[in-house]
Amino acid sequence: MRYAHLLLLAIGLLCTAPAEAQYFGRNKPRYQKHDFQVHETAHFRIYDYLKNPDKLRELAASAELWYRMHQAVLLDTFTQKNPLIIYNDHAGFQQTNTIMGDIGVGTGGVTEALRNRVVFPVAMTNQQTHHVLGHELVHAFQYKLILEGDSTTMQNLGNLPLWMVEGLAEYLSIGRIDPHTAMWMRDAVKNDALPKNFRDLSVGNFFPYRWGQAFWAYVTGVYGDAAIQPLFVNTARFGLEGAIQLVLGTTADSLSTAWTSTLRNHYGQWVSKGKKERLPGKRLLSEENFGSMNISPSISPDGKYFIFLSERNLFSIDLYLADARTGRVLRKVASSAQDGHIDQFDFIESAGTWSPDSKRFAFDVYEQGRSVLIVKDAFSGKTVDRIPIPGVPEFSHPAWSPDGKTIVVCGLVNGQTDLYAYDLKTKKTRRLTNDRYAEIHPTWNRDGSVLAFATDQLSVERGRNDGAWRMNLAIMDMANGYAEMLDIFPGADNLNPQFDGQGNLYFLSNRDGLRNLYYYDRTTKQVFQATTLETGISGITPYAPAIAVSGDRILYTYYANGSYAIYQTRAENLEKKEVNALSVDMSPAALPPFLPGKRDVVNTNLRLMDANLKEGLDTVTLRQVPYRANFSLSYMGGGGGIGVATGNTSFGATNSLAGGVDMLFDDILGNNQLYVGLAVNGEIQDAAGIFSYINNKSRWAWGGAFSHIPFRTVSYFGYRLTPLEVRPGVVDTFLEEVLGLERLFQERLSTFIMYPFSSTRRLEFGGAFEFFSTRTTEYSTFYDRFTFFPIGTRRQRVPGSAQLSLGSLNAALVGDNAFFGFTAPMQGWRYRVGVEQFFGDFNFSTLLIDGRRYFRFRPFTLALRSMSYGRFGGNSEQVFPLFLSNPWFVRGYGSRDLYTADPQLANRMIGSKMSVANAEIRFPFLGRKPLSLANFFLPVDLGVFADGGVAFYDFSDMEQPSPRTGAIHQPIFSVGTSIRVNLFGALILEPYYALPLSVKPEVRQWRWGFNILPGW
Repeated sequence: MRYAHLLLLAIGLLCTAPAEAQYFGRNKPRYQKHDFQVHETAHFRIYDYLKNPDKLRELAASAELWYRMHQAVLLDTFTQKNPLIIYNDHAGFQQTNTIMGDIGVGTGGVTEALRNRVVFPVAMTNQQTHHVLGHELVHAFQYKLILEGDSTTMQNLGNLPLWMVEGLAEYLSIGRIDPHTAMWMRDAVKNDALPKNFRDLSVGNFFPYRWGQAFWAYVTGVYGDAAIQPLFVNTARFGLEGAIQLVLGTTADSLSTAWTSTLRNHYGQWVSKGKKERLPGKRLLSEENFGSMNISPSISPDGKYFIFLSERNLFSIDLYLADARTGRVLRKVASSAQDGHIDQFDFIESAGTWSPDSKRFAFDVYEQGRSVLIVKDAFSGKTVDRIPIPGVPEFSHPAWSPDGKTIVVCGLVNGQTDLYAYDLKTKKTRRLTNDRYAEIHPTWNRDGSVLAFATDQLSVERGRNDGAWRMNLAIMDMANGYAEMLDIFPGADNLNPQFDGQGNLYFLSNRDGLRNLYYYDRTTKQVFQATTLETGISGITPYAPAIAVSGDRILYTYYANGSYAIYQTRAENLEKKEVNALSVDMSPAALPPFLPGKRDVVNTNLRLMDANLKEGLDTVTLRQVPYRANFSLSYMGGGGGIGVATGNTSFGATNSLAGGVDMLFDDILGNNQLYVGLAVNGEIQDAAGIFSYINNKSRWAWGGAFSHIPFRTVSYFGYRLTPLEVRPGVVDTFLEEVLGLERLFQERLSTFIMYPFSSTRRLEFGGAFEFFSTRTTEYSTFYDRFTFFPIGTRRQRVPGSAQLSLGSLNAALVGDNAFFGFTAPMQGWRYRVGVEQFFGDFNFSTLLIDGRRYFRFRPFTLALRSMSYGRFGGNSEQVFPLFLSNPWFVRGYGSRDLYTADPQLANRMIGSKMSVANAEIRFPFLGRKPLSLANFFLPVDLGVFADGGVAFYDFSDMEQPSPRTGAIHQPIFSVGTSIRVNLFGALILEPYYALPLSVKPEVRQWRWGFNILPGW
């Protein structure tokens, strides 16, 4: 019975070991509890915590307007009120529980399929919020069309290419006039990088939003808006090629050829294909000498240095310091991979700012659920200060005043963006603007007397252009707070103002449908075009800062060939040409074709948005209703369906079942989640189930689970002679062949509580009680012992059952900011320090210390691991021992002949305590560029490793023979090489070729082995 207990405990410890996602993994903290209120309109139920009734009413009217516009094209209706969940800012949105995955800085909103929840934050500008709402409501219609269609189900969503789904949302919410997408198309035409067919859009480096939008612009331009709904629905039903043939009456290849030919002919008017473009100044940083994304340059006031953002290491966007004259990168200033306090860099649409003495650099990040200003010593990278600005939970675009006393930011408070000045000495905040208009990109002149910025005030007052509010420039007199609106290029986006040494302004504008640099003379009021470029000066989005000026030195980010390069030029090198301040021509910004007579509902409605929205504001009805959790099913999956089988098998006549289902229920905000999983594989006693509950409402996440899991093993017991009574009083002996079906049943009741310090660090506590029992059933086949003719079968349960009760309490400190490649972590760090106390039939304590570090040296990663695990006290040494030669710990010691040649080697491998050290060089060989050397459908990583470890019962075992094993437990080592293959995301295989160094020379040779785990 003691052996049965040991076996049960060995299996039980395996059953209760934490999965990798629980063992490590990043957190999604809930830093704040939001008190959501609920309002209803005709078609929406709005959940928000805005303390701004005017903004709420505006959003409600905008949602109803988008509903009418999308309904006119997609020809569907909402029979129930669709949920809209609105967060005050992106920092709050990152904490949402409605979506289980991480929310990145670049995610403007999400729409969840089964419950059609539309979740988004108020953005920094009115236009961005307006666009995201329109975009996400397209997804709400799309999901409804497919999930509630008479011939489509959730499985049909898999037939829709991502570029088609996202592209339609972009087209219906932006329309045909889009300078940013047009810039991408011009770049592709210039560099002959158009897709060869529609399959390229799914597998190549084609951004789905931009290319999908251009596709739908072409389809509607040729076939009219009436083609949108049937093409989308039939693609879900029959796939893209079948839908194109059915709806458009042509083949997919013909349509693709016609589309790319139209793009080539249209944008060929503005680019010189095959010719190198002459750009003003000198290229400092590009894909050739640094990363492919070098953005948001910020030049020091003395003009000698600049700091910029780059994804050079592929896994994170980091800040780098460089020489402004040569472009030589001097050091990394900040990295989210190194600073565990930072949740995310605000890198999409914000740049940092220099102190007036050109020594310190300030930039905004997301930390602890709000924006925080980080001040760094620019030349050492040391953090000088961390500043949460009072009263401003989210802000961006910091601008340090020339006197060094103040930093101005554009702050988002209760859905309204305004300018705020933070006094570095008094630590007080002063509001500079207070209106419904958005103000971004603040910048100081040299003496600090005026502040320039971009605002949508004129556009909001006058009305939208092609369905969008545009940005104009303004200059604020800091003495009296009066802001002068510059009426330049009305209807165009004018952004990123920068003062030169004379107090005049450089800025970016798309007034010619392109994206060029302009110059405004404040004295003469003249406007000059400073560049004439084929693609454009741009960051990741149109609102991202892309120029920086110090004196007469100008840095700009140029988008070309799918990447972002930083150039430096002098003012005297720019060929300035005076232009009419009212001249705007968006022809190059239009997505072709333009065929008269085609029904164009989308762009017509976009042009009429202001009139329709005014009517909506006057008529929209907002009714506050009580909050109801609306707990319901949000996900359901199957485990391969359900099957029933009957018949005779090696186990006799049986009826068996196979199938499974898993379901996730949650409330409307995702704060309470209930998971139910049921499965059966075999007989009814092989049914398994798990029920778990998680409460995510506060920062302390807690929950519990109950599970019943059967584990089946089959044993072959061979033949035996068995006497049987063949008739009353007559006994004969038969040959009995016996198979044993052993079942281990685990009943587990557990609870946990977790406190996240940040997205990378957390504290865990947990407890569990488990009961293990076994049941053995023998299946016998009887044969005549002379003729071996089968004469019958028997099934019987073996009396007696091993049982084990085991309780545990645990605590752990966990950190993880590692960035995963295709098969293993490639950069960052991980650690787990945990203790656990077991009680019940066995009583002992455990201590775990596991630390891992990943150093990225392009294209290689040096991975290091140090791990110790030990059992202490009680009857810990009676538990099934740890085994060091497990290839997860030390590779190369799995061959049986090693232990035949050296019996003491096996004894050295076991113990109640173990320490392991590993070093590995990882090289992503195949997969997807730029991480891998070459593109291939199966990611393959190559590795060279050195493993070492020691197992023991007592620390003295490493110096003298152990009383338990008789061996001196010396460390063992191995070296080798491995290949890790990612099988379509389902499984990672690692065949390895290792040399065990700690064996006798006569058996020391290279040996193959196998792991079925991601790299540590």
